[in-house]
Amino acid sequence: MERDLAVRLDGVGRRYGMGGAWVLRGVDLGIPEGALVRVEGGNGTGKSTLLRLLAGIDAPSEGRVSGRARTAFVPERFPAALPFTAVGYLTHLGSVHGLARGVARRRATEWLERFGADEYARTPLAELSKGSSQKVAVAQALLADPGLLVLDEAWTGLDALARAELDRAVSERTAAGGSVVFVDHDPRRLQGVADETYVLAGSALNRRAEQATSPPWQGPVVLIETQGPPGAGLPAAVTAAAVAVSAVGVSAVTVGPDAPAGLTRLTVPEPHSDRILRELLTARPPWHVAKVVRAAEAAKVDAVEPSETTDGEEL
Repeated sequence: MERDLAVRLDGVGRRYGMGGAWVLRGVDLGIPEGALVRVEGGNGTGKSTLLRLLAGIDAPSEGRVSGRARTAFVPERFPAALPFTAVGYLTHLGSVHGLARGVARRRATEWLERFGADEYARTPLAELSKGSSQKVAVAQALLADPGLLVLDEAWTGLDALARAELDRAVSERTAAGGSVVFVDHDPRRLQGVADETYVLAGSALNRRAEQATSPPWQGPVVLIETQGPPGAGLPAAVTAAAVAVSAVGVSAVTVGPDAPAGLTRLTVPEPHSDRILRELLTARPPWHVAKVVRAAEAAKVDAVEPSETTDGEEL
C-alpha cells in the first residue's frame, strides 16, 4: 500500500522574471510520509529553489504544490541579525508554531543542549559565531516536530558533534513518521540511508535508484531479533523499509533450529533502525522484538548467537 504524501509537486516550474530562463520545469515529485529524500546536482542547478518550493518559502511560476504537511525549513544562510537572544528567538518561533510559551522555552533549551549551544542561550543572535548561529537555525526547525523537514546544507558550519546530533534528529523525525528532504555537499552524508535520491540537471529532476549507486554502509549497525506468528513472513512494511536500504548492508536471516520458532535477525544501518523497529512494533499481527544490540560494524554481529550478549552495546 502506498504511503500518504507529505507534499506533492505537479508540473512545477520556476523562473525569475517574465523572460528569465527556467531554473526548474516539468517537476513531478511526491514526498511520502516517513521518507528520507536526498537531492543532488551541480552548482546552479536549482537545488535550493526546489527546496524552497517544497517548504513553501517560494511559489512556482507554473504547476501546483499541494498537500503540504506542517513544514520547517533550514536555509543555506541563516539571518542572524535579529533582535533576539538564541533562546528568545527559539521560544518566539515555538509560539508561532502553536506551542505554549512554557513548552516552547523548554524545547528551545533542550535543542540548544543537544547541539552543544546551551552556553549561548542568552547571547544575542548578532553576536553568535557562524557555527553557533547554524545550531540555532537547525534547532528552530526541530522545535515543533514538523511533518516535513527541509534541510538546505544544514550540516555546513556545524562541528562534528552537532553534525552527528543532526543525523540522529533526522532519524528520529523519519521514525516518527515525518518526512525529510535534504541537500548536502558531502556525498557521505546519511550515506545509504535515503529512501530516494533525485538529481537535478538542466532544469529537470530525475530519480536515481539508490540500490544501483549506494556504496556499502560502513558505519554502526543495529542487530534486531524479532519473532512473529508461526509461519509468518516479515510484515510488508518492514520488507519495504529493508529493501530501501538493502544495498547498504541490511540482512534478514531466520535463526537456526535451536532458536525459538519464527525468530528472525535483522542487521540494519543504525540511522535506519528506528524506522524498522517502528514498523515491527506497529505491525498487524504484532511481532515481538526480542533483542536490540548496537555494534560498531556489521562484522561484529555476524557470530552472535541468538539471545546471547555481544561485545556491542545492548539497547
